[in-house]
Amino acid sequence: MKDKLQIIYKPFLLIALGFILIYSFLNWLLFIKIGIPLKEDIVGFWLPFGLPFIPILIWLRPRIKLLKFKNENASFFYQFLACLAIAIPTIIAQEYLKTATGELTNLKVISEISKTKTTKYYTIQNYDIDKRHIAIQNTVSTSGRNNERFNMLIYVVMPILENTSDTINKTHQYWLGKIYSEQISNSLSDEKKQEKYKQLAERSQKEFETTDFHKFTYLEAIGNTEDHNEYNKALEKAGQNLANDNIIFEAKTTPFEARNGKKLPWIFGSFGIGAFIYFVLLLFPKFCRNKLENFKKKGIVGTDSDLKEILDMFIPQKVFFITPILIELNVLIYIIMVFSGLGLVSFKGDDLLNLGANFRPFTTDNQWWRLLTNIFLHGGLMHVFANMIGLIFVGVFLEPLLGRIKYLLLYLITGIIASFVSIWWYDETISVGASGAIFGLYGFFLACMLLKIFHPDFNKAFLFSTLIFIGFNLLMGFTGGIDNAAHIGGLVSGFVIGIIVSKQLKKEVEFSVGHQSDEEDPN
Repeated sequence: MKDKLQIIYKPFLLIALGFILIYSFLNWLLFIKIGIPLKEDIVGFWLPFGLPFIPILIWLRPRIKLLKFKNENASFFYQFLACLAIAIPTIIAQEYLKTATGELTNLKVISEISKTKTTKYYTIQNYDIDKRHIAIQNTVSTSGRNNERFNMLIYVVMPILENTSDTINKTHQYWLGKIYSEQISNSLSDEKKQEKYKQLAERSQKEFETTDFHKFTYLEAIGNTEDHNEYNKALEKAGQNLANDNIIFEAKTTPFEARNGKKLPWIFGSFGIGAFIYFVLLLFPKFCRNKLENFKKKGIVGTDSDLKEILDMFIPQKVFFITPILIELNVLIYIIMVFSGLGLVSFKGDDLLNLGANFRPFTTDNQWWRLLTNIFLHGGLMHVFANMIGLIFVGVFLEPLLGRIKYLLLYLITGIIASFVSIWWYDETISVGASGAIFGLYGFFLACMLLKIFHPDFNKAFLFSTLIFIGFNLLMGFTGGIDNAAHIGGLVSGFVIGIIVSKQLKKEVEFSVGHQSDEEDPN
């Protein structure tokens, strides 16, 4: 156990404490103090959730590989748990920083904000909330790995006036925001969704009419969030001048002293719980004796070949060139959308349309380029992640078989055909994603296996799993919220193309194998 504490547990604790402290300091310095305009959900959740994987992969993963596991997946479990043990207290620490660093400013009237130091929290002595001149933004979005949840939101903003005799004007700058929302299943029919949305609107209106918005303890200024963007859209529709840097507040009814809640003790508590669980789990596996002795003698853990193989999947190589480029292009477009403030977990339909989503009324109105551009857009984080995993798996086998140009043409042609099928099948559905093109690759891959272009042993290993993958994804599409028409269009077109070129492709494969045999045995 002493070796485990020294070689694995102590580095884990150092990585964890170092990451929490360094990330929290950088957050305070760059985003709170200096005010770099990055989305708060990225700074407060996604970066502290994702970044711990980097030090774990670099420094802790090779040490975990010294342990002996009956199941190889157990190694990944220990790495993931270490990341989770770091991420949770880091996320809580950022929430604590967000509330603890904000100062409370007392104002006589709301217009004094421009004459005082900018802070996060305010109290006002004299004010009026004008419920007569409101601005409203209705929005819907999908979430979940397979877009199984349908989110309905109504954003309402009301001007904050200096007194009851004040009047609203075009240059008003201070607003109180309120959100009404409900989440339902995305598998419901369009008619049922419209009915649910109508019910939400009616409930929201009744609640709005009966709520006294004057009763609050203090106001919290809404930061750089997706909610702020939606409020701005409401103000823009109402004819407000967005160049004035509108300040939108959320009303708080709890005491200001209670704003931090129990975040601080939970930082230490969550870290302690994670560290304890990790300590207990390290009691069970034993070291691989040869690897341990080698580590003690040389002081290094050796090369991590598994990690190198994973990283190589994203580096263009001689016979695996187009697939990494396609993956990097799709991910780059997603990252640009995130840093443009369009969202993170999911994107709004209007934003996707502006960037080139496939939508029959627009596409058939001489915007045929959407048949191609939508292939490189994705609806959110899980959407792009799942598609890129599927692309890696099939690309590893098909690109070396077809070569760069043919492989790229297959991807683009089946993707465009899938887009055609989508607008033929759906009247007004916004469609994005590489899945149509990827299903085209899988259709071609399936044809190659059924027509025995690959070696029989290869077919035995991958035919059944490919059929399961295709069937499962198509079945999930029938539950709703997924463009199954594009999936089927891509799959069928890829399969047909595979049948058409199979004879010539089989000759090329046989010639290549025979040529290699001649080189190996010239006699």
